[in-house]
Amino acid sequence: MTPAARSGLALLVTLLAGCSHGSTQATKTPTYVTLAPAFTGPAVPALTATGIVMAKDEMRLSFKVGGVIRELTVNPGERVKQGQVLAQIEPGEIDAQVEQARQLADKAARDLGRGESLHADQVISLEQLQNLRTQAEVARAQLRAAQFNRGYAAIVASRDAVVLRRLAEPRELVPAGQPVLVLGAEDRGYVVRSGLSDRDVVSLKRGDAVDVRLDAWPDAVLTARVTEIAGAADERSGLFQVEAQIDRAAGDRSPQPVTGMVARLTLHPGAREGGTLVYVPIGAVLNADGGKASLYVDTGGIAKRRDVDVAFISPDGVALRGGLAAGESIVVAGAAYLDDGDAIRTP
Repeated sequence: MTPAARSGLALLVTLLAGCSHGSTQATKTPTYVTLAPAFTGPAVPALTATGIVMAKDEMRLSFKVGGVIRELTVNPGERVKQGQVLAQIEPGEIDAQVEQARQLADKAARDLGRGESLHADQVISLEQLQNLRTQAEVARAQLRAAQFNRGYAAIVASRDAVVLRRLAEPRELVPAGQPVLVLGAEDRGYVVRSGLSDRDVVSLKRGDAVDVRLDAWPDAVLTARVTEIAGAADERSGLFQVEAQIDRAAGDRSPQPVTGMVARLTLHPGAREGGTLVYVPIGAVLNADGGKASLYVDTGGIAKRRDVDVAFISPDGVALRGGLAAGESIVVAGAAYLDDGDAIRTP
């Protein structure tokens, strides 16, 4: 080989070595990623449902006797006080019934008095006297019943409440027992009622935590707890009724619920029992297949690929049964551009 050829070959080797060195340096350039710590969460997946806000105690008020409504003094949305008269029926008919019962009771009392005298004179038998006593007692009972009904010819608020619905109008003829007003008592607060499937309801217990978001205030989260779980499904829908009591402490300035508002519920079964799993954001999980997945863990600036076991996916993130400890730093953005062992850095 001539000196010129040897010189050219040496130059080529030097250039190739330089290119190889530059390529190695390029692969070691750190990749920008976003990191976040793994965190703990409930061991049972959260449930989501839609419900309706209602007063804990709703009262459907009606007259004890039928008649023509004389007046209705309240409208929906108004607050009423205990003892306030809300509605009355025309008293003429019921007053006449009371007077009729009183006259019959007085007559029976007079007949009994004469019967006592006649029996003392042995004019009538003991059986006839006993019949007169029975008639007098029946007449007195009828008078008490008429007076009792007269006392329920008006609807009176039994506690402080809000008028939810007005189901009749003045001069309307209503039968006995037909609801006229619906009130919502304020002293026992508000609840959210929702229907859940059998698969979901079996994981709930009384006292489980509930997050309530109202469509009227989507950014506010109210806390609640499960207070009632139906023992049987609704015949029409096939769902189980669940009730959650909204927590409102004295002086609470969070939005005031109103009956009829639509609520979005996140129920946390078993949260009170303390069972937890490790959670990661859903963006951190790669190559999920059934209960298996992988992610990258930050080990001092180096991304290490790790296989994990997926328990379930919830609105809070992906719950893992194993493979990761709470507090470990994981890649939550940029993982798709990494290979095992790549250098990483955060912006």
